[in-house]
Amino acid sequence: MDQNQISPARAKQYVQEVFAKLGMPHEDTLIAAEYIVRSDLVGADAHGIFRMPQYVQRFLQGGMNIHPKIKSIKDTGPMALLDGDNGLGHLVMFRSTELAIKKAKEFGIGWVGSNNGNHSGAGAHYVNKIADEGLVGIYLAVGSANHMAPTGGSSRLISTNPIAFGVPAGPGKPHMILDMATTVTAFGKIKVKAQKNEAMPVGWMIDEKGQPITDPKKATEGTLLPIGDHKGYGLALMIGMLAGCMNGGGMGSNVVDFNKDSSTVTNTGQTMIAINPDFFMGQDYFLSEVGRVIDELHASKTLPGVDRIRVPGEGAKATEEKRSQEGIPLAPELRAALNECALSLGVSTI
Repeated sequence: MDQNQISPARAKQYVQEVFAKLGMPHEDTLIAAEYIVRSDLVGADAHGIFRMPQYVQRFLQGGMNIHPKIKSIKDTGPMALLDGDNGLGHLVMFRSTELAIKKAKEFGIGWVGSNNGNHSGAGAHYVNKIADEGLVGIYLAVGSANHMAPTGGSSRLISTNPIAFGVPAGPGKPHMILDMATTVTAFGKIKVKAQKNEAMPVGWMIDEKGQPITDPKKATEGTLLPIGDHKGYGLALMIGMLAGCMNGGGMGSNVVDFNKDSSTVTNTGQTMIAINPDFFMGQDYFLSEVGRVIDELHASKTLPGVDRIRVPGEGAKATEEKRSQEGIPLAPELRAALNECALSLGVSTI
């Protein structure tokens, strides 16, 4: 494996060693490594090991709790609210996902909100875990910094507030996974471009006068554009209501920019929902219908120049299979940042 790649096993080992050095319990390092590196495996590079130096900085400066005691604040029937104790977001969402699955199997739906959390990487991982159980997963979150202005405005009051869906597709088919920011791109992708000294496409960001910004190092001077114009703004706002305001998490001016501030608690709000098809038409019927619709989409006519119709999740699955075999791409700039982080802690470089 060349210098521009890293094996998934070594990437996970790196994450575990770094977090263990900071004092994270062993079982938590296993969960963190699994979900952080999974982002790299499926091609969501901006949510993977790229984030490690930032996580370390937040732990060292008191912005995150290295050994959180995640607990239930309320737990009644199919509903629950968790306090993440300012832990790494991956740990909070892992706990939320497990509880949502348990409740969905018992009550038909599990709706688990959380507050006092942090950035948790790609929401796809958690809804995928729910789909593994034959359930439908929905993930809502308030992003970790405000990068979007309301339609017609220039004040950054809303984050990229992501939403993800996971639908099991039955034997022989990858789960249907849709994971997206409500802005035209996730801010993490801009950070990756800044690290690589690459320009942003026109249409990602605008300045206070409405003019395009293409230099990622000037991203703090502008706002991200929403998907679908005012519709994306509205969707981001409603996600914030259900993941932030309802759960006691930050929203609007209460959102802390974790890109600039490594010591203030972000109080990130998130919601995980699991739905059991057995409480409707039954799982067998549901999987059969999902499979039928997928087959129809694959067999449908294509436009000139299009080889085939794809459904959400197929691209990520193909990338995961490829990178599991060939390794995860590792840009020289990222390797240098990761090694600098490792040396500062006295752990092995990569």
